[in-house]
Amino acid sequence: MIFTPTDAVIPDVVWISQERLANGLDEAGHLTIAPELVIEVLSPGELNEQRNKEVNLKLYSLHGVQEYWIVNWQLKTLEIYRRQAAQLQLVATLLERDSISSPLLPGFSSPMTQIF
Repeated sequence: MIFTPTDAVIPDVVWISQERLANGLDEAGHLTIAPELVIEVLSPGELNEQRNKEVNLKLYSLHGVQEYWIVNWQLKTLEIYRRQAAQLQLVATLLERDSISSPLLPGFSSPMTQIF
């Protein structure tokens, strides 16, 4: 995703609606607008965690991502950030025994055990 010449990221997974996608690609096929949902799977290391939880969180918040999930496969947790008051806020930290759903994905629900 290329938001500006200095703000480009490669998230692990994105979900974008057809309506947003129709206006969000440049001539080279790069996504230039925020998708509704971004999912990052943490790579090992403190620097990677800091980038996803601080730098990318701020960037996604600034550019209008509606929901941001950070998956920690080592701890088997999933943090959900949702847009509230014009910024992404942590609303839940899911554990193995929980289920995940999203208002962005009506009808989607999955036990966390299927994710891990």
